[in-house]
Amino acid sequence: MPIQPDNPLPTAETSALVVSDLCKTFAGYPVVCELSFEARQGEFVALLGPSGCGKTTTLRMIAGLEHQDQGMIDIAGTTVASDRVSVPAERRRVGMVFQDYALFPHISVEKNVCYGLGRGAASSERIDEVLELVGLGEMRRRAPSELSGGQQQRVALARALAPAPDIVMLDEPFSNLDQRLRVSVRREVRAILAQAGTTAVLVTHDQEEALSLADRIVVMNGGRAEQVGTPEELYHRPATRFVAEFIGDAQFLRSTARDRRADTPIGELPLVNEAHGPVDVLVRPEHVRLERARGSGSSRHGRVLTREYFGHDQLLTVGLDQGETVVARLGAYSGIRPGDEVWLSVRGAMVAFPAADSEAL
Repeated sequence: MPIQPDNPLPTAETSALVVSDLCKTFAGYPVVCELSFEARQGEFVALLGPSGCGKTTTLRMIAGLEHQDQGMIDIAGTTVASDRVSVPAERRRVGMVFQDYALFPHISVEKNVCYGLGRGAASSERIDEVLELVGLGEMRRRAPSELSGGQQQRVALARALAPAPDIVMLDEPFSNLDQRLRVSVRREVRAILAQAGTTAVLVTHDQEEALSLADRIVVMNGGRAEQVGTPEELYHRPATRFVAEFIGDAQFLRSTARDRRADTPIGELPLVNEAHGPVDVLVRPEHVRLERARGSGSSRHGRVLTREYFGHDQLLTVGLDQGETVVARLGAYSGIRPGDEVWLSVRGAMVAFPAADSEAL
Protein backbone atom coordinates (compact mmCIF):
# COMPACT_ATOMS: atom_id res chain seq x y z
CA MET A 1 0.00 0.00 0.00
CA PRO A 2 1.34 3.57 0.58
CA ILE A 3 5.10 3.98 0.62
CA GLN A 4 6.59 3.97 4.10
CA PRO A 5 9.66 6.25 4.01
CA ASP A 6 12.85 5.11 5.65
CA ASN A 7 13.26 7.30 8.75
CA PRO A 8 16.14 5.92 10.81
CA LEU A 9 15.97 6.28 14.57
CA PRO A 10 17.64 9.51 15.73
CA THR A 11 20.89 9.43 17.63
CA ALA A 12 22.19 11.97 20.12
CA GLU A 13 25.66 11.85 18.53
CA THR A 14 24.46 13.28 15.20
CA SER A 15 21.67 15.62 16.30
CA ALA A 16 21.13 18.92 18.07
CA LEU A 17 17.79 17.60 19.35
CA VAL A 18 16.50 14.08 19.85
CA VAL A 19 12.96 13.39 21.04
CA SER A 20 12.27 9.71 21.85
CA ASP A 21 8.90 8.12 22.72
CA LEU A 22 7.58 11.34 24.25
CA CYS A 23 4.18 11.12 25.97
CA LYS A 24 2.01 13.64 27.81
CA THR A 25 -1.48 13.27 29.28
CA PHE A 26 -3.78 15.98 30.62
CA ALA A 27 -6.75 14.98 32.81
CA GLY A 28 -6.52 11.42 31.50
CA TYR A 29 -6.49 12.55 27.86
CA PRO A 30 -3.36 11.68 25.83
CA VAL A 31 -2.09 14.86 24.15
CA VAL A 32 1.27 13.54 22.91
CA CYS A 33 1.74 9.81 22.26
CA GLU A 34 5.09 8.05 21.69
CA LEU A 35 6.45 10.92 19.62
CA SER A 36 9.97 10.57 18.19
CA PHE A 37 11.92 12.86 15.86
CA GLU A 38 15.26 14.64 15.60
CA ALA A 39 16.71 17.95 14.48
CA ARG A 40 20.25 17.87 13.14
CA GLN A 41 22.72 20.68 13.77
CA GLY A 42 21.69 23.78 11.79
CA GLU A 43 18.49 22.14 10.57
CA PHE A 44 15.06 23.82 10.47
CA VAL A 45 12.36 21.37 11.58
CA ALA A 46 8.62 22.14 11.60
CA LEU A 47 5.97 20.51 13.78
CA LEU A 48 2.90 20.71 11.55
CA GLY A 49 -0.65 19.68 12.30
CA PRO A 50 -4.18 20.84 13.10
CA SER A 51 -5.12 22.59 16.33
CA GLY A 52 -5.07 20.25 19.30
CA CYS A 53 -2.65 17.73 17.79
CA GLY A 54 0.01 18.28 20.48
CA LYS A 55 2.46 20.59 18.69
CA THR A 56 2.73 23.33 21.31
CA THR A 57 2.74 20.82 24.17
CA THR A 58 5.71 19.13 22.50
CA LEU A 59 7.51 22.45 22.18
CA ARG A 60 6.86 23.26 25.84
CA MET A 61 8.23 19.88 26.93
CA ILE A 62 11.41 20.42 24.90
CA ALA A 63 11.84 23.87 26.42
CA GLY A 64 11.27 22.54 29.94
CA LEU A 65 8.00 24.43 30.48
CA GLU A 66 6.06 21.13 30.77
CA HIS A 67 7.21 17.82 32.24
CA GLN A 68 6.75 14.73 30.10
CA ASP A 69 5.02 11.63 31.46
CA GLN A 70 7.27 9.34 29.45
CA GLY A 71 10.15 9.53 27.03
CA MET A 72 13.49 11.26 26.65
CA ILE A 73 14.76 14.58 25.30
CA ASP A 74 18.42 15.15 24.35
CA ILE A 75 19.75 18.62 23.46
CA ALA A 76 23.24 18.94 21.98
CA GLY A 77 24.13 15.43 23.16
CA THR A 78 22.95 15.96 26.75
CA THR A 79 19.84 14.33 28.21
CA VAL A 80 17.66 17.10 29.64
CA ALA A 81 14.51 15.06 30.30
CA SER A 82 13.94 11.38 31.05
CA ASP A 83 12.56 9.14 33.80
CA ARG A 84 15.60 10.08 35.91
CA VAL A 85 16.60 13.53 34.62
CA SER A 86 14.77 16.87 34.58
CA VAL A 87 16.96 19.85 33.72
CA PRO A 88 15.27 23.21 34.52
CA ALA A 89 14.16 25.35 31.58
CA GLU A 90 16.73 28.08 32.25
CA ARG A 91 19.58 25.55 31.93
CA ARG A 92 18.49 23.88 28.69
CA ARG A 93 20.05 26.43 26.31
CA VAL A 94 16.80 26.82 24.39
CA GLY A 95 15.73 30.16 22.92
CA MET A 96 12.02 30.90 22.61
CA VAL A 97 10.16 33.10 20.12
CA PHE A 98 6.52 33.35 21.15
CA GLN A 99 3.42 33.97 19.07
CA ASP A 100 2.88 37.42 20.61
CA TYR A 101 6.66 38.18 20.69
CA ALA A 102 6.47 38.87 24.50
CA LEU A 103 8.53 42.09 24.23
CA PHE A 104 8.71 44.50 27.15
CA PRO A 105 6.94 47.65 25.92
CA HIS A 106 8.55 50.03 28.45
CA ILE A 107 12.17 49.36 27.52
CA SER A 108 14.18 49.80 24.31
CA VAL A 109 15.02 47.26 21.63
CA GLU A 110 18.55 47.05 22.98
CA LYS A 111 17.38 46.35 26.54
CA ASN A 112 14.88 43.75 25.31
CA VAL A 113 17.75 41.92 23.61
CA CYS A 114 19.96 42.39 26.67
CA TYR A 115 17.28 40.72 28.79
CA GLY A 116 17.85 37.50 26.85
CA LEU A 117 21.42 37.33 28.13
CA GLY A 118 20.36 37.12 31.76
CA ARG A 119 21.84 38.82 34.81
CA GLY A 120 25.55 39.38 34.85
CA ALA A 121 25.98 38.09 31.31
CA ALA A 122 25.27 41.28 29.37
CA SER A 123 27.80 41.92 26.64
CA SER A 124 27.63 45.03 24.48
CA GLU A 125 29.56 43.19 21.75
CA ARG A 126 27.04 40.35 21.70
CA ILE A 127 24.11 42.77 21.61
CA ASP A 128 25.73 44.64 18.71
CA GLU A 129 26.30 41.33 16.93
CA VAL A 130 22.73 40.02 17.12
CA LEU A 131 21.17 43.43 16.34
CA GLU A 132 23.29 43.64 13.20
CA LEU A 133 22.38 40.05 12.37
CA VAL A 134 18.66 40.89 12.39
CA GLY A 135 19.19 44.26 10.69
CA LEU A 136 18.11 46.45 13.61
CA GLY A 137 21.39 48.05 14.64
CA GLU A 138 20.13 51.57 13.94
CA MET A 139 16.88 51.00 15.88
CA ARG A 140 18.40 49.85 19.14
CA ARG A 141 17.06 52.77 21.19
CA ARG A 142 13.52 52.66 19.88
CA ALA A 143 10.61 51.29 21.88
CA PRO A 144 8.81 48.19 20.52
CA SER A 145 5.72 50.34 19.84
CA GLU A 146 7.75 52.35 17.34
CA LEU A 147 8.47 49.26 15.23
CA SER A 148 6.46 47.41 12.61
CA GLY A 149 5.19 43.89 13.27
CA GLY A 150 8.02 42.43 11.23
CA GLN A 151 10.62 44.46 13.11
CA GLN A 152 9.16 43.37 16.45
CA GLN A 153 9.46 39.79 15.27
CA ARG A 154 13.14 40.33 14.55
CA VAL A 155 13.67 41.83 18.02
CA ALA A 156 12.12 38.70 19.55
CA LEU A 157 14.42 36.56 17.40
CA ALA A 158 17.48 38.62 18.40
CA ARG A 159 16.62 38.19 22.08
CA ALA A 160 16.31 34.41 21.58
CA LEU A 161 19.66 34.27 19.74
CA ALA A 162 21.56 36.53 22.14
CA PRO A 163 22.71 33.79 24.58
CA ALA A 164 23.77 31.55 21.63
CA PRO A 165 21.30 28.74 22.40
CA ASP A 166 21.64 25.22 21.06
CA ILE A 167 18.08 25.39 19.70
CA VAL A 168 15.59 28.16 18.93
CA MET A 169 11.91 27.25 19.32
CA LEU A 170 9.32 29.28 17.38
CA ASP A 171 5.67 28.96 18.43
CA GLU A 172 3.36 30.13 15.60
CA PRO A 173 5.62 33.19 15.23
CA PHE A 174 4.02 34.64 12.08
CA SER A 175 0.32 34.23 12.85
CA ASN A 176 -0.11 37.86 14.02
CA LEU A 177 1.15 39.28 10.73
CA ASP A 178 -0.93 40.01 7.63
CA GLN A 179 -0.42 37.68 4.68
CA ARG A 180 1.95 39.87 2.64
CA LEU A 181 4.14 40.75 5.61
CA ARG A 182 4.07 37.14 6.80
CA VAL A 183 5.74 35.90 3.62
CA SER A 184 8.55 38.48 3.73
CA VAL A 185 9.19 38.12 7.48
CA ARG A 186 9.42 34.35 7.45
CA ARG A 187 11.90 34.61 4.57
CA GLU A 188 13.97 37.02 6.66
CA VAL A 189 13.77 34.80 9.75
CA ARG A 190 14.88 31.76 7.75
CA ALA A 191 17.87 33.67 6.37
CA ILE A 192 18.85 34.97 9.83
CA LEU A 193 18.73 31.50 11.37
CA ALA A 194 20.72 30.04 8.48
CA GLN A 195 23.36 32.75 8.81
CA ALA A 196 23.59 32.12 12.55
CA GLY A 197 23.84 28.36 11.97
CA THR A 198 21.16 27.81 14.60
CA THR A 199 19.00 24.71 14.86
CA ALA A 200 15.33 25.73 14.87
CA VAL A 201 12.02 24.01 15.61
CA LEU A 202 8.88 25.72 14.34
CA VAL A 203 5.33 25.00 15.52
CA THR A 204 2.71 25.82 12.90
CA HIS A 205 -0.66 24.73 11.50
CA ASP A 206 0.09 26.46 8.18
CA GLN A 207 1.21 23.93 5.59
CA GLU A 208 2.58 26.59 3.22
CA GLU A 209 4.68 27.98 6.05
CA ALA A 210 6.10 24.57 6.91
CA LEU A 211 6.77 23.59 3.29
CA SER A 212 8.55 26.85 2.46
CA LEU A 213 10.66 27.10 5.63
CA ALA A 214 11.52 23.64 6.91
CA ASP A 215 14.26 21.23 5.93
CA ARG A 216 12.13 18.45 7.45
CA ILE A 217 8.58 18.33 8.77
CA VAL A 218 6.95 16.27 11.51
CA VAL A 219 3.27 15.94 10.59
CA MET A 220 1.29 15.40 13.79
CA ASN A 221 -2.23 14.09 14.25
CA GLY A 222 -3.83 13.13 17.54
CA GLY A 223 -0.56 13.51 19.42
CA ARG A 224 1.34 11.15 17.12
CA ALA A 225 3.74 11.60 14.21
CA GLU A 226 1.93 10.55 11.05
CA GLN A 227 5.09 11.02 9.00
CA VAL A 228 8.51 12.65 9.26
CA GLY A 229 10.22 13.72 6.07
CA THR A 230 11.36 16.47 3.75
CA PRO A 231 8.71 18.73 2.21
CA GLU A 232 9.14 16.89 -1.09
CA GLU A 233 8.69 13.46 0.52
CA LEU A 234 5.54 14.51 2.34
CA TYR A 235 3.99 16.13 -0.70
CA HIS A 236 4.83 13.56 -3.35
CA ARG A 237 4.91 10.38 -1.26
CA PRO A 238 2.59 10.78 1.74
CA ALA A 239 2.65 7.71 3.99
CA THR A 240 -0.98 8.06 5.12
CA ARG A 241 -4.20 9.45 3.75
CA PHE A 242 -4.19 12.09 6.50
CA VAL A 243 -0.82 13.44 5.31
CA ALA A 244 -2.01 13.38 1.70
CA GLU A 245 -5.06 15.46 2.58
CA PHE A 246 -3.33 17.82 5.03
CA ILE A 247 -0.36 18.66 2.78
CA GLY A 248 -1.45 20.44 -0.40
CA ASP A 249 -4.59 19.96 -2.48
CA ALA A 250 -5.70 16.33 -2.70
CA GLN A 251 -8.26 14.56 -4.85
CA PHE A 252 -8.80 10.81 -4.93
CA LEU A 253 -9.94 8.67 -7.85
CA ARG A 254 -11.72 5.39 -7.15
CA SER A 255 -9.70 2.72 -8.87
CA THR A 256 -8.72 -0.93 -9.07
CA ALA A 257 -5.01 -1.64 -8.69
CA ARG A 258 -2.78 -4.48 -9.68
CA ASP A 259 0.90 -4.39 -8.79
CA ARG A 260 1.99 -0.86 -9.74
CA ARG A 261 -0.85 0.05 -12.11
CA ALA A 262 -4.32 1.40 -11.39
CA ASP A 263 -7.36 1.51 -13.66
CA THR A 264 -8.86 4.97 -12.98
CA PRO A 265 -11.65 7.08 -14.53
CA ILE A 266 -8.99 8.92 -16.54
CA GLY A 267 -7.18 5.84 -17.73
CA GLU A 268 -4.52 3.45 -16.46
CA LEU A 269 -1.99 5.22 -14.22
CA PRO A 270 1.40 4.11 -12.87
CA LEU A 271 1.79 3.86 -9.10
CA VAL A 272 4.81 4.52 -6.90
CA ASN A 273 3.67 1.80 -4.48
CA GLU A 274 2.45 -1.72 -5.07
CA ALA A 275 -1.29 -2.17 -4.50
CA HIS A 276 -4.02 -4.68 -5.27
CA GLY A 277 -7.79 -4.44 -5.45
CA PRO A 278 -9.95 -1.41 -4.59
CA VAL A 279 -7.90 1.74 -3.96
CA ASP A 280 -8.17 5.52 -3.95
CA VAL A 281 -5.45 7.08 -6.11
CA LEU A 282 -4.10 10.47 -5.03
CA VAL A 283 -3.95 12.92 -7.94
CA ARG A 284 -2.73 16.45 -7.24
CA PRO A 285 -4.29 19.16 -9.45
CA GLU A 286 -0.88 20.00 -10.94
CA HIS A 287 -0.48 16.35 -12.04
CA VAL A 288 -3.39 16.72 -14.47
CA ARG A 289 -2.76 17.91 -18.01
CA LEU A 290 -5.46 19.18 -20.32
CA GLU A 291 -5.64 19.78 -24.05
CA ARG A 292 -8.57 20.68 -26.25
CA ALA A 293 -10.34 17.58 -27.55
CA ARG A 294 -10.62 16.88 -31.26
CA GLY A 295 -13.03 14.02 -30.89
CA SER A 296 -14.94 11.97 -28.33
CA GLY A 297 -15.38 8.42 -27.18
CA SER A 298 -12.39 8.16 -24.83
CA SER A 299 -12.50 7.47 -21.10
CA ARG A 300 -10.18 10.44 -20.76
CA HIS A 301 -12.62 12.84 -22.35
CA GLY A 302 -14.36 15.61 -20.38
CA ARG A 303 -15.78 19.10 -20.39
CA VAL A 304 -14.51 22.10 -18.39
CA LEU A 305 -17.17 23.11 -15.87
CA THR A 306 -15.58 25.97 -13.91
CA ARG A 307 -12.43 28.11 -13.89
CA GLU A 308 -10.75 29.93 -10.96
CA TYR A 309 -8.06 32.33 -12.15
CA PHE A 310 -5.33 33.47 -9.71
CA GLY A 311 -2.89 35.25 -12.01
CA HIS A 312 0.09 32.96 -11.49
CA ASP A 313 -2.05 29.89 -12.18
CA GLN A 314 -5.65 28.71 -12.48
CA LEU A 315 -7.83 25.81 -11.34
CA LEU A 316 -10.13 24.15 -13.86
CA THR A 317 -12.84 21.67 -12.81
CA VAL A 318 -13.49 19.06 -15.49
CA GLY A 319 -16.55 16.84 -15.64
CA LEU A 320 -15.72 13.41 -17.06
CA ASP A 321 -18.02 11.48 -19.36
CA GLN A 322 -18.52 8.87 -16.62
CA GLY A 323 -19.80 11.49 -14.16
CA GLU A 324 -16.74 12.11 -11.95
CA THR A 325 -15.03 15.50 -11.69
CA VAL A 326 -11.29 16.22 -11.71
CA VAL A 327 -9.53 19.47 -10.80
CA ALA A 328 -6.49 20.55 -12.86
CA ARG A 329 -4.01 23.31 -12.03
CA LEU A 330 -2.67 24.98 -15.15
CA GLY A 331 -0.48 27.97 -15.95
CA ALA A 332 -1.87 31.43 -16.47
CA TYR A 333 -2.05 31.23 -20.28
CA SER A 334 -3.66 27.89 -21.09
CA GLY A 335 -6.45 29.41 -23.18
CA ILE A 336 -8.91 26.74 -21.98
CA ARG A 337 -12.27 28.05 -20.79
CA PRO A 338 -15.47 26.67 -19.25
CA GLY A 339 -17.46 24.74 -21.84
CA ASP A 340 -14.38 23.52 -23.71
CA GLU A 341 -14.09 19.80 -24.34
CA VAL A 342 -10.71 18.44 -23.30
CA TRP A 343 -8.52 15.37 -23.19
CA LEU A 344 -6.99 14.52 -19.84
CA SER A 345 -3.66 12.92 -19.01
CA VAL A 346 -1.64 12.63 -15.82
CA ARG A 347 2.05 13.34 -15.37
CA GLY A 348 4.18 11.00 -13.23
CA ALA A 349 3.39 8.07 -10.93
CA MET A 350 0.67 8.34 -8.28
CA VAL A 351 0.25 7.07 -4.70
CA ALA A 352 -2.57 4.61 -3.95
CA PHE A 353 -4.34 4.26 -0.60
CA PRO A 354 -6.81 1.63 0.58
CA ALA A 355 -10.30 2.43 -0.64
CA ALA A 356 -12.11 4.67 1.85
CA ASP A 357 -15.21 2.41 1.98
CA SER A 358 -16.46 -0.93 0.78
CA GLU A 359 -18.21 0.60 -2.21
CA ALA A 360 -14.91 1.22 -3.98
CA LEU A 361 -14.45 -0.53 -7.30
